[in-house]
Amino acid sequence: MTNTLSSEEVFHDTLTLWGEGSPDDDDTASFQYADLVLSLPPKEGKANSLLADQLFSPSLLLAEKIERNLIPVEGRTILELGAGCALPSLLAATSERPPSLVVATDFPDRIIMQNLENNVHRNVPHSSLIKTFGYSWGTDPLPLLNTLRSEFPDAAAAGFDCMILSDLLYFDKSHEDLVRSITLFLRPSSLSRVYVAAGNYTPSVVCDNFFKIAEQSGLEWKEGEDDQDWRGTLPVKSLDREALIARKCMCRWWVGRWRAYRDQGF
Repeated sequence: MTNTLSSEEVFHDTLTLWGEGSPDDDDTASFQYADLVLSLPPKEGKANSLLADQLFSPSLLLAEKIERNLIPVEGRTILELGAGCALPSLLAATSERPPSLVVATDFPDRIIMQNLENNVHRNVPHSSLIKTFGYSWGTDPLPLLNTLRSEFPDAAAAGFDCMILSDLLYFDKSHEDLVRSITLFLRPSSLSRVYVAAGNYTPSVVCDNFFKIAEQSGLEWKEGEDDQDWRGTLPVKSLDREALIARKCMCRWWVGRWRAYRDQGF
């Protein structure tokens, strides 16, 4: 693939839309969604090259879907890949009707993981409901699956009920590893779902490549509705409704499941 934007181009396009200032501005260091206060890691090393030092629009879109129960979380086991500051994971974990377990993962880099762990401890300091884990896409699933099995030793089938991938598709060289991770961790069930969101700065041809690989691996997809309004009700600090609508309109999202269960509907 040759259509991937550089990280600088992605970041510039996103800042331009959001009306934010320089990447060095202090106000980019934290973010607040409802009662969640999320910090971002320093703009250095892997955190910078993997764009883990930013919160992009697709995370907001998925958070709105969780808030509205369009991504159902109650009683489910949830795995987020490339969680960054973990907005979707933390919003799910603090829902009134929470999941049974949330595991927020990111690249096993000290700076990235320290920030992720700090966000969890700050927002849910005494909860065993959400865990963090350093994981590189496509690698040995057993250590992470053991985290699930330690909580649910009698589970009939290994895997998570729900997976969340926020703004990961522009890493086109990692598509095969991302798909491998989905197939390793998504529980074989008619109720299991994977939710993917991407910014419009990720070209359609790049998204299509990911879904082609995923379909070859036994998954099928349905694109979410093109909703041109912000329908969340929780407050988002420093972003008014118009800004939230603009961010949401910069995104696409999809729901995936195992094709083997297609006769049971999405």
